Amino acid sequence: MKFLITGGAGFIGSNFVRLIVKNYPKDEIVVLDKLTYAGRLENLEDVREKITFIHGDICKPEDVKKAGLCDVIFNFAAETHVDRSIADPDIFIKTDVLGTCTLLNYAQKHDVSRFVQVSTDEVYGSIQQGSFHEDNTLDPSSPYSASKAAGEHLARSYYKTYGLPVLITRSSNNFGPYQYPEKLIPVLILKAIADQPLPMYGTGLNIRDWLYVDDNCTGIDTVYSHGTPGEIYNIGAGNEKTNLEIAKLILKKLQKNENLISFVQERAGHDFRYSIATDKIKKLGWHTSHSFEDALERTIAWYLSNSWWWKQLIASRK
Repeated sequence: MKFLITGGAGFIGSNFVRLIVKNYPKDEIVVLDKLTYAGRLENLEDVREKITFIHGDICKPEDVKKAGLCDVIFNFAAETHVDRSIADPDIFIKTDVLGTCTLLNYAQKHDVSRFVQVSTDEVYGSIQQGSFHEDNTLDPSSPYSASKAAGEHLARSYYKTYGLPVLITRSSNNFGPYQYPEKLIPVLILKAIADQPLPMYGTGLNIRDWLYVDDNCTGIDTVYSHGTPGEIYNIGAGNEKTNLEIAKLILKKLQKNENLISFVQERAGHDFRYSIATDKIKKLGWHTSHSFEDALERTIAWYLSNSWWWKQLIASRK
């Protein structure tokens, strides 16, 4: 078996590569990554000798061809930061839609046995009460979530039109090791470590379901192994917390004062609450393996122990 993992040098992608290396030691693993600001070879340092790495762009057919014939494709490659999508939507459409199209064309041409499109719960939009199920109407609020929804629709069209065995996962907010410090939890951890103000949009009462990245990775592997082509699977942990709660928990664990919390202007199009039902993937035998408290402690400990990884990132942004 030969796996192609696009975006495998990013946050979720690199953690998934480690899982695949562990679970499928006899199979060939190819990682294709453009190495943008959030994709780094350092993220794969501990498994570098067990994979084939290709520096390339999923928007370029000639780069995708470098992977050769592959049996399975996992598409993690994407622009993912909402704030960046508001400032520059074009690159999100290019990578998340046109790049996905390039991969789908390659997969359809070469008869891959599985094409797993990794998406997000943000495609549903906000929900006041209850939880979204996989068959609910999509209502994205940002250029980022709209580009991911478009990529999903394109992938499903290849299933319906060409019979390409596409599976789609929609996960809730991930956190854990190797997450680029522009997302909420690593931002708050590193600000707290440095005794700097922790920025909170609006009132800080926006709610997200927080999923440890290792649990998301096992969920994606479960969908690949046991899911039904053409189907969509939500992956969530049921850890619904406000951004303000997250900030206070991090400050408490780092023994810092809550006066470090600083409220800033609300973000445009900021969804209030995300919540997804996970009955469907649980029927495949998947469940989370980490409590939120344990996962947050693991994440904080990782950033404390790996300053070599994030200090150079912060320095390069100044």
